[in-house]
Amino acid sequence: MTENKGESDAAAGTGGAAGATPVGPRPEPIRFFGTTWVDHDKGYGLRRAGVGIGALVAAVAACFVLRFAYEGLQLANTGAFVNVLVVVMFAICSAMAFRKTWEGFSTRPADPEADRSLQGLKTIGFIGSLLAYAARTFTEAPGESLHRKEYEAARTRYARRKSTPSPRKRPKRK
Repeated sequence: MTENKGESDAAAGTGGAAGATPVGPRPEPIRFFGTTWVDHDKGYGLRRAGVGIGALVAAVAACFVLRFAYEGLQLANTGAFVNVLVVVMFAICSAMAFRKTWEGFSTRPADPEADRSLQGLKTIGFIGSLLAYAARTFTEAPGESLHRKEYEAARTRYARRKSTPSPRKRPKRK
């Protein structure tokens, strides 16, 4: 969250007068949704439907690409072991990518470095990530609950800070 320091308490969180910059914490934009997730306005429902359908179409297209790759392995006569190994690898990586992507919508990673080390696994299991993204759009924008929780906490901290008068520094006595 970014916080904008301003003088007007009346404009806190509401955007203030037309043309004025908003005062207080600003919501973090979500990919494909911007900040429409805050008030569910400006075509939020249509965006959710479009993103969900787009993720499903991308997952189906990816399955076709993997099918062609598998057929290429069969044509190359690599053997049954390699064919089974490739299928199992993509299935396991897709399942793990689905789980990690789904968890990422509700919590921030405890160890960002470990999350970065799983980036290769998520890349191999990209179909699982696409399916998790599509499934999440049925209930909310992916990551909306996490962003909303953080945004509400920032607004509460800002309101508490604005309602409590800051102690004035008194000049030192000589």
